[in-house]
Amino acid sequence: MSPVVEVVGVGAATAKGDPPWWQSAVVYQVYPRSFADRSGDGIGDLAGFLDRLPYVAALGVDAIWLSPVFRSPMADFGYDVSDYCDVDPLFGTLADLDRLVGGAHRHGLRLLLDWVPNHTSDRHPWFLESRSSRRAAKRDWYVWRDPKADGSPPNNWTAAFRPGHPAWTLDPSTGQFYLHSFLPEQPDLDWSNPEVRAAMHDVLHFWLERGVDGFRVDVAHCLGKDPALPDDPEHLVVVPHCALNHHPSTAPILAGLRRLVDGYAHAPMLVGEVFLVAPHEMSDYSGPGAFHLAFDLPGSLHTPWDADAWRSRTAATAERLGRDAWPTLVLSNHDTPRHRTRFGSEARARAAAVLLLGLPGTPFLYAGEELGLEDAAIPPERRLDPGGRDGCRAPLPWNDAPGHGWDAEPWLPFPPEAGRRSVARQEADPGSMLLFYRRLLAARRASPALRAGDWRDLDAAPGVFAWERRHGGDRRVCAVNFASAPRTIALVGDWRVEAGTHRTQAGAAFDGRLAADEAVVLRPD
Repeated sequence: MSPVVEVVGVGAATAKGDPPWWQSAVVYQVYPRSFADRSGDGIGDLAGFLDRLPYVAALGVDAIWLSPVFRSPMADFGYDVSDYCDVDPLFGTLADLDRLVGGAHRHGLRLLLDWVPNHTSDRHPWFLESRSSRRAAKRDWYVWRDPKADGSPPNNWTAAFRPGHPAWTLDPSTGQFYLHSFLPEQPDLDWSNPEVRAAMHDVLHFWLERGVDGFRVDVAHCLGKDPALPDDPEHLVVVPHCALNHHPSTAPILAGLRRLVDGYAHAPMLVGEVFLVAPHEMSDYSGPGAFHLAFDLPGSLHTPWDADAWRSRTAATAERLGRDAWPTLVLSNHDTPRHRTRFGSEARARAAAVLLLGLPGTPFLYAGEELGLEDAAIPPERRLDPGGRDGCRAPLPWNDAPGHGWDAEPWLPFPPEAGRRSVARQEADPGSMLLFYRRLLAARRASPALRAGDWRDLDAAPGVFAWERRHGGDRRVCAVNFASAPRTIALVGDWRVEAGTHRTQAGAAFDGRLAADEAVVLRPD
């Protein structure tokens, strides 16, 4: 028998004993192109999303993260912004977004926007002026450098989405290279320039004053860059530089953003997208003086289906963050194959939901995972995304009729078994994935321990990860059997099933037995 491991104090509550809203919330990510379409052009829009707000509220989440809807030429589907303070006509109008914010608030939901501060579109007026002349007023708003003596790029940095390609493009009219950590259509801003920082702070003020509740900050680790622009180590050149960039100049940038949002009475929050090769560097991105939350994407999305791996990851995250920061939990998003696809079965996808909603941290759900959606198979002629991420961005099926609730053929093919996995079909099936998520979210909302409690790793059978959560007098135990065979666990005291992957009826006494790939949330009898 292995010793019991106890990890306490993660994400300390406020002085009054109540955690901040973002610590106990569940956030639901909506990729607007693929959620709901009112206009009938096959591309999801804000009006369609507004129609579906009751569905999101009924799911039992607390906040929505809306992927980019700013004006954009769509080279990277909205992550190349040409106007940060307006809505792209593809999705609607600024008034539509105002209505969505108000509608979300009326349903008790907060709304986060996806903010892209590292780079703009090459068609943004800032960049058009910057590239117009070496003496342009905004020339140093972006990262420009002379070629090397042989005419090659300033260093060996490589760009994401373009393996082996430099993160630099030569502008023939001015004879200098500009930096782009991603596509050439996405030039990097120079955040060491105080004018850039002031302009981007103005963007945040614009949206916060319209009632937005915070921001997901795209590739936050890229903002501060070494002004010397040194070459990456040769053995890491195959890794895009944006995954290696971690520079001390990022810290004051984050501190400035945190001060800005903390100045608003409605308690907006910042969650940073951070994807770094070295896990220990993650600690600098969340906690006092940094973001409220930061995604640990390599840890969350690359942990295999293995009990020891999840146990080790959870303990290491708690130790790394200490008492001053709070974890984030994510299984799927718009950049990564859905976890139903990665883990290989619906049973494992259900069990993974217990990990997501039972472990300490703020869970982020990606729209469609509550339906058990898999990635769509995208034929070559319909592939659109420069990063090859079309499959996980397939549209949500709302019913099992032809078109699945979309009036026109959507911009991407539907995921597999779209009719059987549609919202309407699953709402009518007591054993469906959708109703399981609703039960699990209701159990989490009803339990202070699950929302904000400490956790303690429990001794369990091989292949089982079990833990206890406590907050005041509230206690819950969660257990996930990763094994392909049944397992039995021993718990002190009597426990009843509050939610379970294999058991639709709550309240049954728990006898210690778990089927293969079964997971349960238990409450004391």
